[in-house]
Amino acid sequence: MSETASLGLFPAASFRIVTGATSGARTLRQARWYFNGEAIAVPIDGMPMAGYGKGVPAFEDVQSWAAARTADVAEYPPLVWIGAPHAMHGVRMADDGGTIAGLALRLVARLPLNRSFFDESSIAFFAGRPLTVRGTREGNAFQIRTVWPDDFTFAAAPPMRDVPIGDLIDEADGGSRAPYEAWTLWRRDETSDWTGRPVLALILNGAQGDDDEAHAGHFAIVTGRVRRDGRMGDWLVDNFYTLDAESEKGILAGPVPLDAYSGDLNSGQSWYRPSALLVLVLRDERAASLVQSALGRVYNQFYRHQLVYYHADDNCTSISVDTLRALGWPVPARGPTSRWLAWLGFPLMIAKERSLARAKVAFDYLWTDQTRLFPAAAFEDAYSSVRALVSGAPCNGTLGCMLAEDVDAIAFVRIPQFPSSRAFGHAPVTTLREYRARLPDDRSQMQVVPVPARPFPETLRDDDLVRPRPRPSDVAAVTWGAIAIAGLAALAHRMLRKRL
Repeated sequence: MSETASLGLFPAASFRIVTGATSGARTLRQARWYFNGEAIAVPIDGMPMAGYGKGVPAFEDVQSWAAARTADVAEYPPLVWIGAPHAMHGVRMADDGGTIAGLALRLVARLPLNRSFFDESSIAFFAGRPLTVRGTREGNAFQIRTVWPDDFTFAAAPPMRDVPIGDLIDEADGGSRAPYEAWTLWRRDETSDWTGRPVLALILNGAQGDDDEAHAGHFAIVTGRVRRDGRMGDWLVDNFYTLDAESEKGILAGPVPLDAYSGDLNSGQSWYRPSALLVLVLRDERAASLVQSALGRVYNQFYRHQLVYYHADDNCTSISVDTLRALGWPVPARGPTSRWLAWLGFPLMIAKERSLARAKVAFDYLWTDQTRLFPAAAFEDAYSSVRALVSGAPCNGTLGCMLAEDVDAIAFVRIPQFPSSRAFGHAPVTTLREYRARLPDDRSQMQVVPVPARPFPETLRDDDLVRPRPRPSDVAAVTWGAIAIAGLAALAHRMLRKRL
């Protein structure tokens, strides 16, 4: 008997496929604008959907909502970005890449700023193996937008392996060219059949091989269920990405199926770098449901611009970690790189960069807790915290206590990079020192892809949005500005006294 199609924790039949333009009034007007021409799945009428609090910062909203929650009912995300209206599972590509499932194979157009794409090496990698593809059926042809190997499976418990999590991340330079592999890092008992179990996972994408702005990698939270056939492509990845610039890859922030998150021919992470999954296999759905429901609220605040993406402090990692911490998962903090260096070096950064704005960003990078800045640091410390919880460490927060009781196994999954015309990636860095070491000595040789801005229309700005708190660099700029003014005033006073 075939399994029911899903999107994460939710039955696919509970959604309808639309575009942002046709999604209707139940979808936020801001989200409709961002996904105007994109294929999305939205909950059908009657399904409980994530809301948001007005006039309150995003993570205070999450905390208040979680404290008032009285039932473990999963709230549907406001939308799921599926990218294309049609999907086929278990199909095979011909050896020459000309057909798939007997249909003429066409590729979605390559975006102008995307510097690499599907090529002969991609065909060699995918041909002959079972695939999930998303795209558009056009008569006897199928235009592919996403492709994902169905033999990347997770069902029965993989072999045990006792290796530090950091070593697994770094092994084989992040695993770009390594095979797909999975290991069990810990389990409560000898149960090996995980079929039907809910999962809460973290995904860590490695460093890109041809983009000097992407050595730290990327981070996201994943929810879903273990399928009998082991396919993971319908797990739901909660991906946060800047809304205020048009990505060269066409990425839009939103919940997205793992097969599309990884395998979209333009935006799929697996075309750019290796990835790792830290999978918590649960005996009960409540922890995964709580996290997914909370992330729905965060997305609503994100689309409304109550929460604004900022690379140095409100990024993919910090938004995810802040959500988990707000729910009570005690992900430990590593602390900043150096707040003393940030303060004392601020005037030098202004002189070096010849830009107050760039100096402020550099200040905030030094100031931000490293588990909110570096995806690999968050990945490692989340693992250490959940290992402590399942080993009997005291739990104080709601989510932490759920994990202490419900995690039956922890697994590590390595997903290789898909071959294409793109350079192979590497393991992600975990410190600013490592990041700078990977940059070319001649900074003019840095590989960077300039992207156009996507300003948020003032007509979409709601009246209840609260002003964001000042960033640490704002305080530094005012303080050093005052010191500079005071110094100039003192110098002027001394010069005036000498003349008199």
